[in-house]
Amino acid sequence: MNWSLLRSAPWIDTRAAFVAKTPRGGCLLDMGSSNGETLRHIAEMRPDLKLRSTDIEGAPESYPPACDFYRGDIQRDRLPWPDQSVDSITCMHLVEHLQELGGLFREAARLLKPGGSIYVETPDPKTVVYPSPKGKMLGKFTLNFFDDPTHVRTVPRSTIARAAEAAGLTVTGSGTSRNLLFAAAWPVFAFTPSSRPR
Repeated sequence: MNWSLLRSAPWIDTRAAFVAKTPRGGCLLDMGSSNGETLRHIAEMRPDLKLRSTDIEGAPESYPPACDFYRGDIQRDRLPWPDQSVDSITCMHLVEHLQELGGLFREAARLLKPGGSIYVETPDPKTVVYPSPKGKMLGKFTLNFFDDPTHVRTVPRSTIARAAEAAGLTVTGSGTSRNLLFAAAWPVFAFTPSSRPR
């Protein structure tokens, strides 16, 4: 889905609702940018934002133009940006790849402006019992936590909250990420072959 469609209704998607709260013309850092899918969505919805990204590998050639990319290991590297220079941080499906979370949250606390926010998304621990994709979809995406061999461990919300608070951040909420359009389409998807959207 092109996130430009969510500009007037970001509440449809949990992640889009977070991005929509970033101040106009502000700076958003995406930690663990991987192939840039999240960054491209953010740029579609909020072309006004200054984007920064970091990843231990990453694919900066596929990131939005003018995205300021730093290749590094968030578990041990200090990021190159000044203190209190970021309005929002997104961290989508990164924490399950890390041995420890202290470095990530210390850097988030250092970089965020007063009143800034971080959004962290990770597979729910119950995904360890989900079935893996079947047929042509096998290996194309993950349903079961262990479908991704780079996953290190499941990370419960309580563990994320403790790590954030230890870095001096305040937890203002937690829950399940939802996209209401996909949820409404589930009765249709339920009768279609396995696919990434399903």
